[in-house]
Amino acid sequence: MTQVSSSKHAPIPIGEVARPPFARLPDPNTQFARRSDCLRVLAEGHDLRPYLSFLAGPTGVQHRVPKDLPSVEPPNEEARARVREFSMPPHDCLRFTTDAAFDATFERSLPLANALEMSTLACRAIERVRLADSVARTEMAKAVLANAVTVQTLVEHVFTAAIVQVHFARLAAELDASRLVPIGDGGCPACGGPPVASLIVGWRGAHGTRFCSCALCGTLWNYVRIKCTLCGSTKGITYRAIEGDAGTVKAETCDSRRCYVKVLHQHVDPSLQAIADDAASLALDLLVREAGYRRGAVNSFMLGY
Repeated sequence: MTQVSSSKHAPIPIGEVARPPFARLPDPNTQFARRSDCLRVLAEGHDLRPYLSFLAGPTGVQHRVPKDLPSVEPPNEEARARVREFSMPPHDCLRFTTDAAFDATFERSLPLANALEMSTLACRAIERVRLADSVARTEMAKAVLANAVTVQTLVEHVFTAAIVQVHFARLAAELDASRLVPIGDGGCPACGGPPVASLIVGWRGAHGTRFCSCALCGTLWNYVRIKCTLCGSTKGITYRAIEGDAGTVKAETCDSRRCYVKVLHQHVDPSLQAIADDAASLALDLLVREAGYRRGAVNSFMLGY
């Protein structure tokens, strides 16, 4: 593993001034298909091919969930004003309650998951999810949101996590990005979820700037570089990568909290996708952990790590 301590930003193209928006909302119609495609590509020739190929299944189901689901309920004007005033997310994942839209997403996802080519273990897990009553399903969803999944139920919760992500992506997509406000370090301004990674983007008008990517709904929010995404510290920030790799996926380590979150240099490789490439770079997690840092990001498809 190599350690990169340079704090230089990627150069901004001549004539372009970076004026990034604070937030970019997810597009449920495209984001899951891209995630599934990325996982299939990453699986080819990868040491983790069986697992990455498996994950391409649930993420493909996320994209194929019918589009005629019941509408999600946006917050009313009074609620929107209140969350802005107190710097709160409009759809707080820690206050999650089920509704008709979530129940329908759950019901319509399971037949699609059943059609996947899976191991006997995964098929049995899907069957247990299918047979679970509404109370049990709610508890599974809350366990995913709290990142409190037991080892014995990992497979069931991978499918549950996929469904929960679809629901929260739909909720976030209906918001007005211009009205979102920062809610504090390490929190998505749309749903309060944690980051799965951060991206150095190559977008026109925002080239070389950084956005955290929500592990839950997929919202991106602008965040200063060379700064811990979890605690905001600017001290003891270093960048670590696997020697010999392309260097487009690095671990940003923070000595203040002895934690790390990955940084994906999407401006160099536009094909990078936060959740897919986070899962595919597990070797980097193992090396950084050996150096004494704990993982600060959350990825519902790496439950139990």
